[in-house]
Amino acid sequence: MADATSVQADPAPTDVPPSGPDARADSLAAWDREHVWHAFTQMQEYEPLLIDRGTGCTLVDTAGRRYLDGSASMWCNVHGHAHPRLDAALFSQAGKVAHTTNLGLSNPTTIEFARRLVEVAPAGLEKVFFTGDGSSAVEAALKIAFQYWLQADPPREGRTKFVAIGEAYHGDTLGAVAVGGVDRFTSVFAPLTFEPIRLPSPGGACPSTGRPAPTLGESLALLERVLVTHVGQIAAMVMEPVMQAAAGIWIHPAGYLHGVRELTRRHGVLLILDEVAVGFGRTGTMFACERERVVPDFLCLAKGLTAGYLPMAATLTTAQVWNAFLGTYAERRTFFHGHTYGGNPLAAAVGLASLDIFRDERVLESLPPKIERLQFHLDRIAELPAVGAVRQCGLVAGIDLVADKTSRRAYQWQEQRGMKASLAARRHGAILRPLGDVVVLWPPLSITLDEIDRLCHAAEAGIRDATG
Repeated sequence: MADATSVQADPAPTDVPPSGPDARADSLAAWDREHVWHAFTQMQEYEPLLIDRGTGCTLVDTAGRRYLDGSASMWCNVHGHAHPRLDAALFSQAGKVAHTTNLGLSNPTTIEFARRLVEVAPAGLEKVFFTGDGSSAVEAALKIAFQYWLQADPPREGRTKFVAIGEAYHGDTLGAVAVGGVDRFTSVFAPLTFEPIRLPSPGGACPSTGRPAPTLGESLALLERVLVTHVGQIAAMVMEPVMQAAAGIWIHPAGYLHGVRELTRRHGVLLILDEVAVGFGRTGTMFACERERVVPDFLCLAKGLTAGYLPMAATLTTAQVWNAFLGTYAERRTFFHGHTYGGNPLAAAVGLASLDIFRDERVLESLPPKIERLQFHLDRIAELPAVGAVRQCGLVAGIDLVADKTSRRAYQWQEQRGMKASLAARRHGAILRPLGDVVVLWPPLSITLDEIDRLCHAAEAGIRDATG
């Protein structure tokens, strides 16, 4: 049961009789089913779980049940919920101004945040374009890359193609859908988008044929062949560095990212790195591309950018790209693209505070023992009869559920074993979000060793419950 005082302190809708917190929760659940269209959710089968509050790595529902946030509230919460420094930054900025447009104006907080991002980003990424979410950050990068070649000196008008990777996920706006490669998310919208040059992922087997992933050498040879075949036609290559998250936590072989950067640079193709999911410490370094000392032409950030507090995204790029857009208004070199809330000062204030926490609380330095503890539990979970493989990169893991461990034969997708295991984990005190039949562990970076133990035991128990 939730605490009645805390629940009733919230103003109740006028058409609900004041009959206590249980009645209010029931009304909210009914309205949730009736009015709220949830993302990536089949609403006919939806069962509400209403989160009322959170502290640290724990979420509390309207009935007072407590859960470890094992998905970092969709991969974005970094320092835990209700962090006092983040709360204070938000309240302080709200006392100044909540929003002012970034179209032809600016504000001190957003300027300071842009400067700090440039300081922590790989050297050479000096310009920051703010948007509202990860899809928008990628969309902006695609459009900037295309327009850059039209305005380069000399112009290269034939560069209209993009190279992307199989099973990639870059968001849900149409440009991001076009370069995405997860069919269940993108195929229905194919008539509305362009077709990229698609390379097989070096991180996982082909989902349609079951062919194993190409080797590192094969992957880089395929890329070079594409760059040579389409010389003068490619605007940019776009990829998730080191790990493809929505594909099922697919890990790229060491050296792949570095090889891609060398080849794209050699052939004069821009490189867009989508670090919406893997940035801000998730892989063990502040940015995943730092693991292989790679500096892209575009770095797309969101999710952990504001530690999961407010929607904000950023596309970082180089002075070379920026300079191609400079000129008089009459020259029409402007990037005519933008979002109402781009550069919002509330989000910028929280983002600044988050970077302070990374520095002052030595977040990156605290990760190795947590990563090691997660690996310890994964070694045990890998032995479960229904687990075909586990993959880990930093403080994230994917656990494949299979019908037959020896042959790694998959369950029928209609059985929804991954979702059943994740829902079962709630009964053991953890909220997880699967990717098909991959159970994903993606906690806030602030999680403690004891909480990692509890999270992994809850995931294991959920898997056992769902697979017998």
